[in-house]
Amino acid sequence: MTNAETRRGFFTWTRNMLAGAGLVGSGEAFAGPDKVREETPAGEDYYNKLGVTKIINAAGTYTMFTASIMPPPVQAAVARAARNPVRLEELQKKAGEYLAKKLKCEAALVSAGAASALTLGTAACITVGNRKAAEEIPTDLAGLKNEVIVQKTHRYGYDHAMRNCGIKIVEVETIDDYERAFTDRTVMTNFFNAAEVTPISREDWIRIAHKHGVPCFNDAAADVPPISNLWNYTQMGFDLVTFSGGKGIRGPQNAGLLLGRKDLIEAAAWNNNPFDETVGRGMKVAKEQIIGMVAAVDWFLSQTDEGMEAEFRRRADSIAAQLKSIPTLTHEIHVPPVANHVPHLVIRYDQARVKTSPREVAETLRNGSPAIELNPATGHKSGAAGLPSDENTIVVGVWMLEPGEDLIVGRRLREVLSKAVA
Repeated sequence: MTNAETRRGFFTWTRNMLAGAGLVGSGEAFAGPDKVREETPAGEDYYNKLGVTKIINAAGTYTMFTASIMPPPVQAAVARAARNPVRLEELQKKAGEYLAKKLKCEAALVSAGAASALTLGTAACITVGNRKAAEEIPTDLAGLKNEVIVQKTHRYGYDHAMRNCGIKIVEVETIDDYERAFTDRTVMTNFFNAAEVTPISREDWIRIAHKHGVPCFNDAAADVPPISNLWNYTQMGFDLVTFSGGKGIRGPQNAGLLLGRKDLIEAAAWNNNPFDETVGRGMKVAKEQIIGMVAAVDWFLSQTDEGMEAEFRRRADSIAAQLKSIPTLTHEIHVPPVANHVPHLVIRYDQARVKTSPREVAETLRNGSPAIELNPATGHKSGAAGLPSDENTIVVGVWMLEPGEDLIVGRRLREVLSKAVA
């Protein structure tokens, strides 16, 4: 019996069984995987069932606040992707090819967030051209290069994502330091794109690394908009660049992009799931997240920088307009230079007249109904990069607000501040 005969017999038997059970009409064809299925119902609200507090996000795209909300077309694409199993390798490959064309780079990979992309990119630089090495890191680095050069001012909490691969970080402060830091064990350099202090420019960082034949990684996780940053840094010469999927692009929170050289992206894929014995095996990206990331890129590229900024400024103005009655209160709209490069509302007032501190305001909103989270820079000397931060400022991140929430945030701020007026 041929494979075709076996398959025909199986589908005939299945169709007859379902027809006998009244599940399909006797004249209908068997519903294969390409058949459009019935719409999935909305589902139960498990936040309510579990007793989880829903919040209004007037903070920004912070992981602790579950980052962004996917736009309706992205949510729909994710729900649709959940209906069918596919081959994960094929999905990653074709999604990467599609994204690379859209984002004007050689190759692309959907990762489990930007931190995962940093691990996979580091692993790629160590193992490129040596697939067997993917099974050895991070514990057996004999014969493998494992030094990563980083500017001292670029050290950050995500160093651990690189250290997962067993690397050693070499700090530099000047161009001369940088030139001398390259050895026969140097495998990569890492540039933190949003660092507030950058003694060595992007251009010099790339030029010197390439002179030594070493690839450059750029961690630009939170650095869109502007939309063009999605290709600016690869076209500048960075060999690998990562962006978070769940921030400005508004894809799934547990997805990200790794973009860059084709050979390095291929090596990153070796180190990724579904392959066993790799540092990326536990950084699983489901079919829903891959499709969600692709759909989010499509959605994001359909926007304009001017349109997004105008909407965010409108929200900030809407909130500020509701606070005109608060004595001594002033406001400004501030746009950070690199990361989270969107309008934020910054509020100040005389605490001798309005007897509550910004931190107390934040706490009151956090514990109110509805619960509102302000930007973590509120009332703190050292807040988010690029934002004004001191004990006398309230910072409202407006870009993750849903329609109508600007009115709620403005009303609640007015209520809390009005009660504190002396």
